[in-house]
Amino acid sequence: MSPAWRRRPSSRPQSLCSASCPSAEIGLKSAIGRLSAPRDLREHVLRSGVQILRLDADHGLAVADLPMHHRDPFDRLLVAQARSEQLTVVTADRRIASYDVPLVGAG
Repeated sequence: MSPAWRRRPSSRPQSLCSASCPSAEIGLKSAIGRLSAPRDLREHVLRSGVQILRLDADHGLAVADLPMHHRDPFDRLLVAQARSEQLTVVTADRRIASYDVPLVGAG
C-alpha cells in the first residue's frame, strides 16, 4: 500500500487477507530459480495478522468470465477470487486496473 493511502484512517481496511494464488506464484518462481523466498513465508504472513483466502472451484471457474486483458494465470485467478469474494485488490500492477475489480495502488 502506498504511504499516502496508509495515512488515511478512513481507507484502512478492517481486515487484510491474501489470496492463495500469489503463494502459488511464489512457489513456482522459487522452484525454477527466478525468486528466493523464505521456507516459512506462510508463517510470516499469518503472524502479521493477514488471513489467507483459500482458492476454491468457484474462484477457478470464475476466470472464464474475465475478459482477456492479459494472460497471466495468477493475476487472472487473483481478480476472479477478489470479484467472487467482493474484495479490494491491493497491487502495484497497473494491468489489474483494466478488470472490473476494486483496486488500491500499492506503489
